[in-house]
Amino acid sequence: MTGAQQRSVAAHQPGQDVFQSVLSEDINWKPFAAFPPSVHLAVIVGQPSEAGPYTIRVRVPHGVKLMPHRHPEDRVYTVISGVFYIGLGDQFNAEKLEAYPPGSVIVLPGNSSHFHWAKSGEYITQVTAIGPLGLEYVSANDDPRNPSS
Repeated sequence: MTGAQQRSVAAHQPGQDVFQSVLSEDINWKPFAAFPPSVHLAVIVGQPSEAGPYTIRVRVPHGVKLMPHRHPEDRVYTVISGVFYIGLGDQFNAEKLEAYPPGSVIVLPGNSSHFHWAKSGEYITQVTAIGPLGLEYVSANDDPRNPSS
């Protein structure tokens, strides 16, 4: 190959240069400050707080609502278990919720205001995106990180 024919190869992200796997029983679920305390997040691949690809899982127990918020990054959601209810808009509106069963894939463009509800039971979604992860609530009163919420 000549210099003009050589292709550049993207460098691996830290920890992505060797074969690895993650089994469901090995997932380390933790609270996440931007979510209500009963909602847990697990980092599967990458470092969501840094620039680069990441995969996380989010587990939301029955009845919990995640009020309208947005993420600066484009996201791809895969429903792992339960039914994932998501609606678009700056106001929580149960009539705008769409139900997605396990195996569904949802593409959410960055900065799209949306909300979730574990309406029919616990659900787990897997989120793949390019970090850093960001989360901003439409109303500061809905943000668990806000001391007055």
